[in-house]
Amino acid sequence: MAKTEANKPKTKKKKTPGEPHTVAEAKVLEKEPEYWQLTDDEVLLRSPEPEDEYKTSDSWRVFRIMGEFVGGFDDLATITRGVSIFGSARTDEDAEMYEAARETARLLAEAGFEIITGGGPGIMEAANRGAFEAGKVSVGCNIELPFEQAPNPYQTKSLSFKYFFVRKTMFIKYSNAYIIFPGGFGTMDELFEALTLIQTRKIRNFPVVMFGSQYWRGLLAWLTSMMLNEGNINPEDLGLIHLTDSPNDAVDFVVKTFNAGASVPAGSGIES
Repeated sequence: MAKTEANKPKTKKKKTPGEPHTVAEAKVLEKEPEYWQLTDDEVLLRSPEPEDEYKTSDSWRVFRIMGEFVGGFDDLATITRGVSIFGSARTDEDAEMYEAARETARLLAEAGFEIITGGGPGIMEAANRGAFEAGKVSVGCNIELPFEQAPNPYQTKSLSFKYFFVRKTMFIKYSNAYIIFPGGFGTMDELFEALTLIQTRKIRNFPVVMFGSQYWRGLLAWLTSMMLNEGNINPEDLGLIHLTDSPNDAVDFVVKTFNAGASVPAGSGIES
């Protein structure tokens, strides 16, 4: 029998979830497999609208935020020689940078430092793995994302946060140094937040190591030719950065700075 509009098999149209207007609606919709999972950050940062029923609940959300701060402070209270290592979650296990991060973390751990990462895959996994395999402290500060990020298996202490700004506070508070491997927006965010806090003297002047000269030289050249040339930063601001391609050099710089009381050694900077 020939197919006509009348007898053609009917295909069910996939229902697309609409935009939620309240938290209650969002909580129902987010259970649908097609829906982009709503996070607490997204709820908190969304600008209120006149018809929102939940606009008065932001003040009550402070208690959940406070709870995350208290939990983080309690869990990390014993971390006194932390070094945070950042980099792309997309770095493969067989990549050169994965092995470099693993080796850097191992050397730091053996030198008595606790390793802190975002707890995910890629460079984070490599750094946790280096510390874990050395039998030392390996901390993962995981974050709730709209898409699932499973914690890597190389953590001796694993924390989970709903709010980015709480997690970022933990990185800053419990770190004596940052080591920045090649990465994307999240890595750049951590890098420039640290440089800003150091420059504005909100935190003490701890070392910031950028690992991978080929990856970072373009950015550093732009900082020099544009930001510095336009007078938007001072020459000494660039001295906050130590560029290297060697795990041993990165660790030596961190150890030397830590032992000197967190004052950046003379002669350091982007040409190192």
